Amino acid sequence: MTSVMMTVLNIAIIAMTLSILIPMYAAWKDEDIWQTMLSMASISTKSSLIVLMLSVLRDDWMIGVSGVIMISVGNAGFMLLAHILKRMGEA
Repeated sequence: MTSVMMTVLNIAIIAMTLSILIPMYAAWKDEDIWQTMLSMASISTKSSLIVLMLSVLRDDWMIGVSGVIMISVGNAGFMLLAHILKRMGEA
């Protein structure tokens, strides 16, 4: 990889890491369970995208596979939790 591409990827990873702070603040500030779940889903997606960017940066397929598993399983878990909370609210 060229040094320009490495620099761009490093800047992107730093920007994505800083962007995780926004939903963390939203989850900490708000008492609503749905806002908290949305914030946590956003954190989950952003962290798995950071892992995928790192796998490209290091040219490592195993890190990329774990990033894909993180993004698919993490969001599926949040959808199941939202469904359970919705059912509990109906009862």
